[in-house]
Amino acid sequence: MSDAPILKVEGLARYFDVSPPWLNRVLEGKPKLSLRAVDGVDFEIPKGETFALVGESGCGKSTVARLIVGLYQPTRGNVEFDGVEVSSLTRRSDLMPFHRRVQMIFQDPYASLNPRWRVRDIVGEPLRAFDLTDSKDDESKRVGDLLSHVGLSPIDGEKYPHEFSGGQRQRISIARALASNPDFLVCDEPTSALDVSVQAQVLNLLKDLQRELGLTYLLITHDLAVVHHMATGVGVMYLGRLCEMAESKRLFEAPRHPYTRLLLDTLPSLDFTNRDREPVAGEVPNPIHPPSGCAFHPRCPYAEDRCRQERPELIFADDGDAVACHGIEENRLPEWHPGASHEDAQE
Repeated sequence: MSDAPILKVEGLARYFDVSPPWLNRVLEGKPKLSLRAVDGVDFEIPKGETFALVGESGCGKSTVARLIVGLYQPTRGNVEFDGVEVSSLTRRSDLMPFHRRVQMIFQDPYASLNPRWRVRDIVGEPLRAFDLTDSKDDESKRVGDLLSHVGLSPIDGEKYPHEFSGGQRQRISIARALASNPDFLVCDEPTSALDVSVQAQVLNLLKDLQRELGLTYLLITHDLAVVHHMATGVGVMYLGRLCEMAESKRLFEAPRHPYTRLLLDTLPSLDFTNRDREPVAGEVPNPIHPPSGCAFHPRCPYAEDRCRQERPELIFADDGDAVACHGIEENRLPEWHPGASHEDAQE
């Protein structure tokens, strides 16, 4: 694996106008409303590695995925892929190589496949779009090879998506993503709609493909067990911003941000102890009217006046890990112990 980043994201933000219609605003005297789904995100992904964005629903991680592949245009910030700024690619001829090299696996295999197309047409669509085959026979052979690669049979190309289970449909989605010989895959909750036993099969398939083809992954998930199994690096998102970034092993062994600690306390204990586990306290605030200062302070057991007034910025350590927390900066958070309550930590 190379240390050179294949993807570099700087100051990425996306705001959505959620205002009432203009006439309603005028009659009722209401201002325009903006939802800051992503509000300044920075990270890099080295070639051949898996970087996971994790957080509760509504934190903005799926919006980041769509910004990277070009489904949304950023309000501000840059996405740089293999040394080229994506926003500078305006002509179709310039965008085609980028779209060929960057593919996406969507969350719901029941909604991401065209029910009127046979599987051979679904998997073969990128081959036709990027003109990667010389003839119909060449395309059929390539589709058969792709289906075999993901654990299906070439004969399955004659079937329709409704004839497959959820795990098989996701394998078809993976085959379609691989058809253009990509270097980078964005996996947006690729197993959340699947049974637990099928999840493991799909994740193992993704790991095998990564080793075999040298792929780089951006993994979007809320499941920390999936992160532990797949990721080399992790970014924890909260209300549109990164609150912690770390190498995966270090994050699970010694999380620093209070939100990361609360998330990890929801994981089942692997040593089979009978410790009590509490759910993450409170709810994610309204992103249209976020809290002042640190967005996590209404739920944080260590919040002080500075946390309520001043928004923390990511501070990088010598090992490359980063955290945005006044408590960490001021060295007033206790050492983390799995399952320990706030009262235990204070004692």
